[in-house]
Amino acid sequence: MKKNKANIIKRRPIDIVIDTVIIVFFSLFTLICIFPFYYLFINTISDNDLVSRGLINFIPQGIHFSNYVALQNVTDLGSSILVTVARTILGTGLMVVVSAWAGYMVTKQKMWKRSFWYRALVITMYFNAGLVPWYMNMLMLGLTDNFLAYIIPGMVAPYNIILVKTYIESIPASLEESAVIDGASTPRVFRSIIWPLSIPILATIAIFGAVGNWNSFQDSLLLMSNKPQLYTLQHRLYIYLNTYSNLGAAMSSSGGVSNTAIQNMLNTKVVKYTISMVTIIPILVVYPVMQRYFVKGIMLGAVKG
Repeated sequence: MKKNKANIIKRRPIDIVIDTVIIVFFSLFTLICIFPFYYLFINTISDNDLVSRGLINFIPQGIHFSNYVALQNVTDLGSSILVTVARTILGTGLMVVVSAWAGYMVTKQKMWKRSFWYRALVITMYFNAGLVPWYMNMLMLGLTDNFLAYIIPGMVAPYNIILVKTYIESIPASLEESAVIDGASTPRVFRSIIWPLSIPILATIAIFGAVGNWNSFQDSLLLMSNKPQLYTLQHRLYIYLNTYSNLGAAMSSSGGVSNTAIQNMLNTKVVKYTISMVTIIPILVVYPVMQRYFVKGIMLGAVKG
């Protein structure tokens, strides 16, 4: 079988050079993005004394995993992990549902006071009452020392609602009109047509919500002061790091123990690296799975203003 010469594209030397430059550039860019995580990881498994002196840059030395094992000493670590996982799953799931429904409703011209509610939603993105009014509001609502404080405030996310609204507006109106003609109600249209077609943007805001809930720290610090069993993982590890730092400073000032011994026992730099690695591992695992939805959703959700 002869090849059709008309379909063969002749590549000029300049094309090969340009392609090579592009490949090299993006390969280097990828390495630059990956290196901080690699650097963080090798410093958590290398000899602590070498890490404290800044001698671990590319290749791990004296490999061990005692830094991760030492996290077992964190008080109530298991309960804080359960709290963080629970708030991430529940908070993200409810946020996605509310954002999807609200984003769909503000596209409906027949919605009562549609323009008013949409503008009120957007205004909240630019004006904030501040930390003290926020805390007083949470206190009056009975959300201090209450697990619901992790869930309810995050259910309405204006930015995510706008993304969903913009995405839904790109869905052909004829699909919804045909369902309405067949007698489908608004909730049925949303459940059977809008929701399945909006999976890319919903996966996108799910990533935003999951990262935000997993990394959340301030609400636990301010609202759960009387219930340590409701501390999030970030808050618990923060306390652990402060304990190590304060203990190391106290031992240094009291004397009687060599600096080398203190560094080996209480190396706050290694503790910081280990804590950082533990907190980002779940996100590093989840993001590649959701990436294909994320790229598609964020692009289509940002087409219109």
